[in-house]
Amino acid sequence: MAEQGDWDQEFDLGWADSAAHREPSARARMLAARWKENPPDPMPFRADPTPARGSRRSSWVSTVVVLGCVAAVIVLLGWAQMRSRY
Repeated sequence: MAEQGDWDQEFDLGWADSAAHREPSARARMLAARWKENPPDPMPFRADPTPARGSRRSSWVSTVVVLGCVAAVIVLLGWAQMRSRY
């Protein structure tokens, strides 16, 4: 059987996916070894339900700033259009 060059070989993805054994990634092996010696502390699934200080106020402030900028642009464009007519 003739040897195939690197360019002539085709990786068969179906054959690779049907493998019976899958080796974990290097990161998974590293974390498993680290956690065997020093397991991580349990963490809650969801974040802390208390909102950060001032987050509610800052969302209103940012909304007002954005709407104010849009209104200023509309007024400026209207003023420039009126001025160009005369």
